[in-house]
Amino acid sequence: MFLKLLAISLALVLTACGSQSTPHPTPTPFTGAVRPVIIDTDMDASDWMAILYLLNRPDVSVEAITVSGTGEAHCEPGIKNAMSLTALAGQPEIPVSCGRTTPLQGDHAFPSDWRTRVDALAGLTLPSNPEPVTPQSAVELLTDKISSMPEKVTILALGPFTNLAEALQSAPEIKGNIDMVYLMGGAVDVPGNVGTSQADINNQLAEWNIYVDPRAAAIVLQSGAPVTLIPLDATDHVPVTTDFVERLKDDRQTPETMFIYDVLSKTQYYNFVQIGGYYFWDPSAAAILTDNSLSDFETWAISVIEEEGDQSGWTQASESGTPVRMAVDVDTERFEQLFLDTLNAPEK
Repeated sequence: MFLKLLAISLALVLTACGSQSTPHPTPTPFTGAVRPVIIDTDMDASDWMAILYLLNRPDVSVEAITVSGTGEAHCEPGIKNAMSLTALAGQPEIPVSCGRTTPLQGDHAFPSDWRTRVDALAGLTLPSNPEPVTPQSAVELLTDKISSMPEKVTILALGPFTNLAEALQSAPEIKGNIDMVYLMGGAVDVPGNVGTSQADINNQLAEWNIYVDPRAAAIVLQSGAPVTLIPLDATDHVPVTTDFVERLKDDRQTPETMFIYDVLSKTQYYNFVQIGGYYFWDPSAAAILTDNSLSDFETWAISVIEEEGDQSGWTQASESGTPVRMAVDVDTERFEQLFLDTLNAPEK
């Protein structure tokens, strides 16, 4: 509650202070016209669902998928699995590439057993993709796609933000052709999930995507690109429940929903669902991207703790922070319905 009050007071200060009183950018509404989107992902299971959701939206054209080599999946299997998802959704031609494999600063990493599991697609199979792998790096693909599009691009970043930070550093002018960057990450006024994930890390404040590469997160937030942060404060409202899995069992009409049902019911992830430890982190971020009315938003002044220690990676409310548009909740019932309706729709 203290942080909530601090954020409110900071917002009042920001409103009263000269150049910082400019309203925070809001994204162009999705109104039915097809909009270009780039997905930057670390290819964990939650990302698989978010990617399939966007690939099935009739108002979205996924222009590229970039894999964060600092994320849960290693580059080679991450690319392979991402290309298999595009094949499953009938869009095998979407270019996929991977970025650097170490954080911009420090040596944080996801637990090795998590990485092994997502590399192996949790024991599941997907169709192979006959298209060649793009020769471009993730940063090259990001900068080329953003700069060459005739209209502004929306970006959904679902893992450590290493690729996006490098792209904004190497070509800062691309921010002028970005409509909005949706960042799934952080924990501001709620506990983080690093210290509670049995990874033997003494850190109760950070969320994994920020923790792995805090420097990258700080660069993106401070870049001047329009950002909407979707932290645990919002995604904590959308747990994956056993009731939802049962509902999905009776309502899976497409290869996409069949695959997602298998992920949530036939792999180790179902154990997490049963104990209440699994959430629609990335799918809810993807859904908010397409329908902002699923969430309420507030402007918070946020800084990222970059120094090593038990607060490393914390997205902290701070007087010296960057004003950020932040989702604070998710309409669970509407999200679940939108998620199922989109994935069960005929091919777009």
